[in-house]
Amino acid sequence: MIVVKVGGRVLKANMRGVAEDIVSLWKKGCEVILVHGGGDIVTEYSTKMGVKPTFILSPEGVRSRYTSVEELEVYLMVMAGKINKSIVSTLEGLGGKAVGISGVDGPTLIAERKKKIVIVDERGRKRVIEGGYTGRIVNVYVTLLKLLTANNYITVVAPIALGEEGTPLNVDGDQAALKIAEALKVDKAIILTDVEGLIIDGELVREVRAGELNTILHKVGAGMNRKLLQAREAVMRGVKAIAISSGLRPQPVTRAIENAGTIIRL
Repeated sequence: MIVVKVGGRVLKANMRGVAEDIVSLWKKGCEVILVHGGGDIVTEYSTKMGVKPTFILSPEGVRSRYTSVEELEVYLMVMAGKINKSIVSTLEGLGGKAVGISGVDGPTLIAERKKKIVIVDERGRKRVIEGGYTGRIVNVYVTLLKLLTANNYITVVAPIALGEEGTPLNVDGDQAALKIAEALKVDKAIILTDVEGLIIDGELVREVRAGELNTILHKVGAGMNRKLLQAREAVMRGVKAIAISSGLRPQPVTRAIENAGTIIRL
């Protein structure tokens, strides 16, 4: 079994290439769980619908979407609807057998709503604001995932979790994929992005140990920073290896399985 996370920019540029590779692996007997992102696509539709997207910066330098109640509605429609079903239909059009769910279904992903969050404002000052409808995953139930994969379905998961109050919450796609990988005890998780991997001083870093990450976090941008922090947590909790690799190349999943990009280990 493999758990693959594919980002929204990769979906826009190379959805068919990713899908072809996944269907090829599935036909060879590989069980696949595909977690997708799509924040840029949500932003596009939020803007069209007159809901202004807001992004915040944490004291650790991690940039993330702030989800208001208005944007939550757009997020649900686009993530669990348009993006998820576009991926499912592409996989099926290539001869695969696929099912699309969100983390609310089952339920599969349980998250804790962030009541208050600390941000850094445009002047560099720390402020505390209301948490909105963003969550931190605290539990993964794998019953539905195992049922679907055992019945030979490629399972496509939208990063929406069930809050403890019964409210759907926006959760980070990388975190969702890595938490699922951890819960299913897979040996390797794959994060497909729009870069070759971890790039420092213009060079691709082929392998990083979890204990080394603190020394390099300040050398990378906010998006990669977040991926590395979550990868470190996942390998410390039992995922043996995480590949961060380009989703824009031919056979991107196969390449990542064969250690293309950057590999993060304990």
